[in-house]
Amino acid sequence: MKPSLRIFIFQNFCMKKPLILVTNDDGISAPGLRNLIHVMNSIGDVVVVAPDSPQSGMGHAITINNTLRCSKVTIDDGPQTEYACSGTPADCVKMGVHEILKRKPDLCVSGINHGSNSSINVIYSGTMSAAVEAGIEGIPAIGFSLLDYAWGADFEEIKTFVKRIALSALTNGIPEGVVLNVNLPKLKEKDIKGIRICRQAIAYWVEEFDKRADPTGKEYYWLTGKFINEDKGEDTDEWALENGYVSVVPVHFDMTAHHSIQKLNTWDF
Repeated sequence: MKPSLRIFIFQNFCMKKPLILVTNDDGISAPGLRNLIHVMNSIGDVVVVAPDSPQSGMGHAITINNTLRCSKVTIDDGPQTEYACSGTPADCVKMGVHEILKRKPDLCVSGINHGSNSSINVIYSGTMSAAVEAGIEGIPAIGFSLLDYAWGADFEEIKTFVKRIALSALTNGIPEGVVLNVNLPKLKEKDIKGIRICRQAIAYWVEEFDKRADPTGKEYYWLTGKFINEDKGEDTDEWALENGYVSVVPVHFDMTAHHSIQKLNTWDF
């Protein structure tokens, strides 16, 4: 065990436990969330505010044209306090921070998502948008995703890595204005080679629509597509995951293209 983690664990015995806000986008009953709660219970005091139904692909949507409902629930016999919210993942963080918690949490974790949020997927991800919302609130935040879309995915193999990353974030602090996008390969724990800090791969989706007709003859569509990764770099999240590593990408929500400002200032408006 690293000395920094030993210090953190020792301090935990001497000081108040960290307050951890837990959320996701797959819904409050999702196995990924239940496993994340289990890991966080071993670190601090846990409050869960999660959607009452699946919200995958919601991105950073918030509810402004409807009411929000939030109810205290009991899902299992763990020590955590839980609330099911009718809104999006970003709504859940807002609700937790401003209505439920009595103080700012020391950490917000979102996930564990059923499926990848690497590369361009981060843009569409409700999991990562919840983490970003926490970051906007000045809360250190991490989004966790496992590269397995199955509802019955095996999360036991990655729990050690989830805990190590969360403890490191609490011990070292996450830079201001940054949240962490963590993706974990679908491998046995013994086969995972380690943790790599990466950049987001330059990749994209080529969208396709599966056009069908209902029994009345009216057309409807299912969104499909192919993921294209043309980035050959060995410092990317896609490379890390393909080669058996956990990828950690620091993400910032300042969307200014700073490198373009000087060029744009040469325009004659």
